[in-house]
Amino acid sequence: MPILTRLIPSPVVVDIRPGALSDLANVLADQRISHSGRLAVAVSGGSGARLRERVAPSLPGATWFEVGGGTLDDAVRLADEMKSGRYDAVVGLGGGKVIDCAKYAAARIGLPLVAVATNLSHDGICSPVSILDNDAGRGSYGVPTPIALLIDLDVIRETPVRFVRSGIGDAVSNISAVADWELANRVNGEKIDGLAAAMARQAGEAVLRHPGDCVDDGFLTVLAEGLVLSGIAMSIAGHTRPSSGACHEISHALDLLYPKRAASHGEQVGLGAAFAMHLRGDHEGSFLMAASLRRHGLPVLAEDIGFSADEFVRAVEFAPETRPGRYTILEHLELSPQGIRKAYADYAATLTG
Repeated sequence: MPILTRLIPSPVVVDIRPGALSDLANVLADQRISHSGRLAVAVSGGSGARLRERVAPSLPGATWFEVGGGTLDDAVRLADEMKSGRYDAVVGLGGGKVIDCAKYAAARIGLPLVAVATNLSHDGICSPVSILDNDAGRGSYGVPTPIALLIDLDVIRETPVRFVRSGIGDAVSNISAVADWELANRVNGEKIDGLAAAMARQAGEAVLRHPGDCVDDGFLTVLAEGLVLSGIAMSIAGHTRPSSGACHEISHALDLLYPKRAASHGEQVGLGAAFAMHLRGDHEGSFLMAASLRRHGLPVLAEDIGFSADEFVRAVEFAPETRPGRYTILEHLELSPQGIRKAYADYAATLTG
């Protein structure tokens, strides 16, 4: 008998609204994630500590663990500290570094992970990947998708707006990443998962075309949903292809070549995506993407984040080395430094002319 459907790895709960944090205990009990209330809660020493004061009274049986940073050593240390307790689940309460460490630690000790995101800086809040710094730079580690995800829009509005802007860049970059995936399919026959591609692309398009701004509940909801769908798309595909193409290669290159000067992940991938669209010959799409990024206060030129044109050219030239085996418009064109410089000058001219 043919298989007529498939199971999709995804959270059993996705709660995105103002005030969601106050219902954390009820969600854990109602969904049978933790009846006993024995939870291991990972928080940062900053915003997480302040939120602990709000959440702790509703979680009397929880044990709290402070996450030191976003490194592999931090995540392993967190897992080791949690091993001694008999917990029902791990709760990651905080930003991207906290949630990535909590995801890795939960996977290491075999417990489900509840992600409570306090900012919308990237699509890692619901992805099957933990991005952690290691001795070689930065690594991606496969982990299970969170069993539940809560995003309190009241909390999101309290965080610096740069985090929201970063999330916008990450979500919008999906459009370019999927275009790269389709290019790899046409040229090399790389298999595409149509559902994953559709989810990732529509997540990016929804954010790109929404008329709201960074303080509007309607826009924040669409952005949060877009980041969630991006994470689920990666779970469906089994890799990061739906959300990572030339845009992310360029960002990784900037991180590696200029580690002390790199901008936020979302700023860099947004800029990389707009430029990759231009390289692909989609000048209308590139201009539309750059206009949307600029409207939300994100950079669209290398100079906007403190890099010279020559430095950006060097990063684009180096970018394919950051993801060996991944085929994008950069690998397809194999541009020389002179070709990259001309393409960037043409791209910049379309935005400033």
